[in-house]
Amino acid sequence: MADIGAIKNDLSPDDPAANVTWAQLTDQQRMVLAPLKTEWDTLRPWQREKMLDIAREYPKMDAQKQQRVQKQLVKWSRMTPYERENARKRYQQFQSLTPDKKEALRKQWKEHQRKAAASEGYDPEFDGAEP
Repeated sequence: MADIGAIKNDLSPDDPAANVTWAQLTDQQRMVLAPLKTEWDTLRPWQREKMLDIAREYPKMDAQKQQRVQKQLVKWSRMTPYERENARKRYQQFQSLTPDKKEALRKQWKEHQRKAAASEGYDPEFDGAEP
């Protein structure tokens, strides 16, 4: 599955998928795309098509991947248009890197996540005890 923020430029405004309203989606599509309900009708045609692609692939995904997609859709729905545009640009920049540079960045990210998880230890200030 491509990144949710990836841009799809080959969709014509005349394409029927470009003009699908929330009410026209199937029950299954609405279930998958529920985090986008309030903004669906304001999405650009290529964004709608991308989301429809995700909904189409969703039943074929294992439970872990489905959970990841739902989490990403929720995060995406909470982003401002400016944040989304920046996410798209970062994704495009990442895609243009060499395989070695991509792997180096992945390793750095995993290390960052590991350190962040390790630092989320016990903090007595937030244990609810009275001083």
